[in-house]
Amino acid sequence: MNKESFGLFILFALLLSGAIYYGSFIQNPLLSFMSSIKNSYHVSVESIAKTYHEHFNQKNTIIKLRSELRKYEKNHLIMHQFATELNDLFQESNTSFALSPKVELVRALSYVRFGDINKLWLKMDDFNDSKIYGLIHKERAAGIVVSKNNRPMALLNDDYKCAYAVYVGENRAPGIVHGQNEKNMIVEFIPTWITISVGDEVITSGMDTLFFKGIKVGKVLSVQQSQGYQNAIIEPYYTTKEPGYFHVIKRIR
Repeated sequence: MNKESFGLFILFALLLSGAIYYGSFIQNPLLSFMSSIKNSYHVSVESIAKTYHEHFNQKNTIIKLRSELRKYEKNHLIMHQFATELNDLFQESNTSFALSPKVELVRALSYVRFGDINKLWLKMDDFNDSKIYGLIHKERAAGIVVSKNNRPMALLNDDYKCAYAVYVGENRAPGIVHGQNEKNMIVEFIPTWITISVGDEVITSGMDTLFFKGIKVGKVLSVQQSQGYQNAIIEPYYTTKEPGYFHVIKRIR
């Protein structure tokens, strides 16, 4: 074996020994580096996939909401046109009756008194402190609005002083509903000759000029007899756990 071949053999042996001896020393940083690259890759792929799905989910939601908005706008325009034609008909018939309801979105500011969740201060424009208003939350009767210190105060359904006119059941039995400072409400002064039953739905009658006729109030839980009238204990649809934004009926017609 010549010197050149012997030198190559020695170099190869040294490299092999070094790889065996220092293998873990060399491999560990390399494996760690590769793991870091893999982790970054998976995180990037998941982030891109999440962004992709969120984008298209938002796109689908926007398309759906736009479709619903167009539908509501169409219905609103149809109702507006119907009211206009009806008003024209009344005028043509030489009657002073006309339809011009007015509803305002208002916001609850705070509780009137700490510990009483049935009274709220409202942010309300053009408040007339000589009037009482009907209060609606998500198309359900929520209470009334009265004046306190010349400010609009909401008396929610559970409050004892909250009262308005209603109909009970399919027979439209008239009565006055008010709160009891507890979970359920009571409808009083229901005529005894009109049949009402457990499960009957209670709606506003509109006879007090506070609410439109037909706003849902609650359902009958029990019926009682009281001094020539019937009383109905009802479970209201609106609960005081949902203060926030309301609609105030400023004018019925």
